[in-house]
Amino acid sequence: MQSFKQTIPTTPRHVAIIMDGNGRWAKARGLPRLEGHRRGADTARKILDKADELGIEIVSLYAFSTENWQRPADEISGLMLLLELFLQNQRDYMVKKQTRLKIIGDMGKLPDSTRAEIKKSLDATKNFTRRTLVLALNYSGRDEITRAVNKLLGAGKAGKPVDWNSLEKNLDTAGLPDPDLVLRSSGEMRLSNFMMLQSAYSELYFSPTPWPEFSVKEFEEIIKNFGTRERRFGKTGEQVKA
Repeated sequence: MQSFKQTIPTTPRHVAIIMDGNGRWAKARGLPRLEGHRRGADTARKILDKADELGIEIVSLYAFSTENWQRPADEISGLMLLLELFLQNQRDYMVKKQTRLKIIGDMGKLPDSTRAEIKKSLDATKNFTRRTLVLALNYSGRDEITRAVNKLLGAGKAGKPVDWNSLEKNLDTAGLPDPDLVLRSSGEMRLSNFMMLQSAYSELYFSPTPWPEFSVKEFEEIIKNFGTRERRFGKTGEQVKA
């Protein structure tokens, strides 16, 4: 039998994070849900700093799903304001750290003021290649796949075979490597429509800690745990860790 050997990096190149538990954390403490989201934004900043320190090239944050529009209007408005403030506060930092911003999802439904802040950050960081911050906004995996298929149909692919390469090139994440590690906070053990195709061979980690309480130390431990795992990608044979 053929033996497949693969060197496994001890640090993931791309970490995707489902930042879950903000609202439940706030409710358990008698606080407005928006306070949980504000604390969650603070956590995101700390984790981005640590990811840079650890040499993680790409961090993807699931910030707002297509299903989140079903939340109360005041919560949605508050989330959009927090997103705008996050972009304003992080813009100089991203430039200093030479971090490119990439958005996945359908931005057409976002408020004009939010899209304006996104554009400022996209323009300010578009030429950087050292690091990438991916924000998933008005995003769901099913919606992404549907839009990708419609792009292919619009390009005259109706009735013609479609392979993975052609589909991948029409996903929102085109040009990015698949996540090496998908991390979800707050104890839920599902992907919730996030990067479903891209995470086919990702390592998964589910933390019981709600996102507002998620610490840099726990993040470091999870990255260390990643370095101990064997990744076979559906193959058999000897795996060699770096």
